[in-house]
Amino acid sequence: MTPGYPLGSRSGRAAVGGTVAVGLDAATVDLLGVLAYGELTAFERLASDARLAPSVGDKTALASMAVAEFGHFSKLRDHLAASGADPEAAMTPFVKALDDFHDSTEPNDWLEGLIKAYVGDGLATDFYREVAGSLQDRQTRELVLEVLADTGQAAFAVARVTEAIAAEPAVAGRLALWGRRLVGEAIIQAQRVAVERDALTELLVGQGDLAGIVRLLSRLTDNHTARMAAMGLGS
Repeated sequence: MTPGYPLGSRSGRAAVGGTVAVGLDAATVDLLGVLAYGELTAFERLASDARLAPSVGDKTALASMAVAEFGHFSKLRDHLAASGADPEAAMTPFVKALDDFHDSTEPNDWLEGLIKAYVGDGLATDFYREVAGSLQDRQTRELVLEVLADTGQAAFAVARVTEAIAAEPAVAGRLALWGRRLVGEAIIQAQRVAVERDALTELLVGQGDLAGIVRLLSRLTDNHTARMAAMGLGS
């Protein structure tokens, strides 16, 4: 385990702040922690991207999505606290990886921001949904699936990007490259997390053998390709 992170052994429950998080093992606390911080940063990003929106209607749509993301964060935070875990301590190990991803993929304009929200968040959602399938606690599993639900970003992003490409076809090449860059950066940060958070990695690997992991990666790639195609972009 990473020194300084208050989790118990792989075989026990998660010890946080000198107490034991009732019913939550180390991997589950890790999953809830990374999801909670991801939702918090999604709220910040969507609220910030609203400044780039070309119309009041678009600003309103993004602001509504940001509110929904903060609601997801609140539910995850409250669930951690109710289970005896320290929400801030659970999120802290993932701050650098997620912040580094967002810092290295700062959108240059409105369209890049939409693609980041759709493609980047979609890839993460697919991955976490796969991991959630291994959670033993039904209440936690249902909460994770609830917060991973689309808040309207997908349809909104697809509509706006396809409209922009129809109006100016030349932007398609730049946006396709941007989509590929997002996936590459996401994989780099995911590898960092996997190396540092062995309990979370074991939750995923525990789903099956190496062949199962290969199939998982294939599903993630297929979903990414489908998202890009929905916007009229090559992957």
